[in-house]
Amino acid sequence: MTDTVAHAAATPEVEQPFEALGLKPDEYQRIREILGRRPTSGELAMYSVMWSEHCSYKSSKVHLRQFGQKTTEAMRSKLLAGMGENAGVVDVGEGWAVTFKVESHNHPSFIEPYQGAATGVGGIVRDIISMGARPVAVMDQLRFGAIDHPDTARVVHGVVGGISFYGNCLGLPNIGGETWFDSCYQDNPLVNALAVGVLRHEDLHLANARGAGNKVVLFGARTGGDGIGGASILASDTFSEGGPTKRPAVQVGDPFAEKVLIECCLELFRGDLVEGIQDLGAAGISCATSELAAAGDGGMQVELDRVLLRDPTLTAEEILMSESQERMMAIVRPEKLEDFLKVTAKWEVESSVLGEVTDTGRLVINWHGEEIVNVDPSTVAIDGPVYERPMRRPDWLDALQADSASALPRSADPTELRTQFLKLLGSANLASKSWITDQYDRYVGGDTALAFPDDAGMLRIDEQSGLGVALASDANGRYAQLDPYAGAQLALAEAYRNVAVSGASPAAVSDCLNFGSPEDPEVMWQFAQAVTGLADGCLQLGIPVTGGNVSLYNQTGGKAIHPTPVVAVLGIIDDVGRRVPSGWQDEGENIYLLGTTSEELDGSAWAGTIHNHLGGRPPAVDLDAEARLAGLLSAAAHESLVSSAHDLSDGGLAQSLAEAVLRFGVGARVWLGELMERDGIDQTAALFSESTGRVIVSVPREDDVKFRGLCEARGYPVLRIGVTDAESDSLEIQDLFSCRVSELRETHAGTLPNYFG
Repeated sequence: MTDTVAHAAATPEVEQPFEALGLKPDEYQRIREILGRRPTSGELAMYSVMWSEHCSYKSSKVHLRQFGQKTTEAMRSKLLAGMGENAGVVDVGEGWAVTFKVESHNHPSFIEPYQGAATGVGGIVRDIISMGARPVAVMDQLRFGAIDHPDTARVVHGVVGGISFYGNCLGLPNIGGETWFDSCYQDNPLVNALAVGVLRHEDLHLANARGAGNKVVLFGARTGGDGIGGASILASDTFSEGGPTKRPAVQVGDPFAEKVLIECCLELFRGDLVEGIQDLGAAGISCATSELAAAGDGGMQVELDRVLLRDPTLTAEEILMSESQERMMAIVRPEKLEDFLKVTAKWEVESSVLGEVTDTGRLVINWHGEEIVNVDPSTVAIDGPVYERPMRRPDWLDALQADSASALPRSADPTELRTQFLKLLGSANLASKSWITDQYDRYVGGDTALAFPDDAGMLRIDEQSGLGVALASDANGRYAQLDPYAGAQLALAEAYRNVAVSGASPAAVSDCLNFGSPEDPEVMWQFAQAVTGLADGCLQLGIPVTGGNVSLYNQTGGKAIHPTPVVAVLGIIDDVGRRVPSGWQDEGENIYLLGTTSEELDGSAWAGTIHNHLGGRPPAVDLDAEARLAGLLSAAAHESLVSSAHDLSDGGLAQSLAEAVLRFGVGARVWLGELMERDGIDQTAALFSESTGRVIVSVPREDDVKFRGLCEARGYPVLRIGVTDAESDSLEIQDLFSCRVSELRETHAGTLPNYFG
């Protein structure tokens, strides 16, 4: 018998499997109190997915509020839509807006790497569509286990294959991202996906259901058994030692269906046929109906048996929980419904009118004429549990921070320094990721101005003016393990700097905060510290957080991942023709180092790769200096004073010099003596320190005086450290060592193919 509302009211004693659906006993009791009775099985399904950690943010809400609290009017003025919407929308000028967001699909990508990653891309792209924008590019931020672990290849091949298949089929360029290998991610890989879309200001659409009598239309792919419970429940619990404690079906993606859905949505928007729209991602119909109703007039009536199914055996509860992909829900005026359906029919996108908006303040769902859901939608979508989890600074942190890399042995021997340099260049995390990125189409669409291996991806927005945006994303779990507050700010600073070296001006932030179990007080302390660090940093830089994602329970058998706050920064450039690549192309240009270098090797690639060491405190971050550096780089790019710019981060100066040489195969002669004397450092620190606020640039000789004058006028430290040298075909560090470009390339490019084929 169908579990109707009337039956639920009459049978309070019926036991229900709330714990199997991820609800705690007190949460189940609260649902009964809200309803004044026990929930129906359909209501229980809805609450379980919508109150999951993945959907409700119940452990993180109290900390995420800082992003709104630490925002100035000037920061808010840049936004057309901010937190709380499917994606943030930034005014980039000339009547154009850009929407971007990064989200996680971590747990599904461990269980089924190919489909987990593919549907992660599909889901974030639909968030962009739902804002009224055309998706124009994607990026990915990946963390895998140790490169030599037997299971790592399974996850890497699946994830990279899923991302490339889905993105390439959609015709979206993949313009950048990052890949990191560390044993802490062995059982909890991180698959974060970013999408960016473009729209005119007047095309903005929001997710709400307003206007009693307006129709509720589900369109796109049919609903199936794949993804029942999916990310919503799977991402809301840890993996046990023996494998996942819950194994809901991972969603299956169809990028060709999504491509048609994109074009269909854009035509619906052009025809002004949609009042409100929501993509169906985590929690599926449960999410779309409750969130649209809660954000609108508060009421909705739905006939669930009108949902088009791939599997006719699905129960009502399964339909409510299914996270089948490539689906959207629209609110449509009755007088526009016929035109709406004509557009969906033209694109051969199936659609069904499920019901209508009401002013009752209730979400009512019927199944074959019987009422199976009758709830206040705000209690499902907005007013869920809010936890102030216990927090405790880890007992082990003092000892970890006291174990500085300054005690590690160093060598002044040129041969040993050369060996260390090449070992770093070919290490899993500093080696070329071209084996991955070559599987992605970086230039489809014809508007990619920069992509990997440059420091930021860049897209042209307007063909006539050349207006464009740049995007970069960064995180360093090693830094955040040492100090989560500083680690979040260092990720922000690096992404900010990567956008700045491209010639763009940083303007907005999205984030994906990946942590262990919130039920662990030490993890919760790490999370709170990272959020505070990021909120404080964005306030200091004057750039708003537009939205993002929290991924918790990245933990197995009590062992959590390193805190990994991924920060994506979007920048604006008035003409992509003035973009700046990360390497030099011409002979005889001067190489300058901007910024100063300190003895900062704690948490560095040098400490980890050469000495297998993690301890101490991460590099100091000076956000005021980062802002001054960004302004300097923007001015230099605008006046065409620099031919290349490359930031210094993982691996320090040595790594950045090698990458700048390899970008176009042009060698360089570099000297470190004056740098070492000025900054009071030795060869190891000069080569491998990861001090922040530093960039190397190449300057044509005819612009040398102007460039130095610009630096002096802005009060930023600048030092000439070398010259480009095409004829030598090598990177020469004078008085230390020299490496041929061919040797650098072989070392840098060979690592991933050696492991993954």
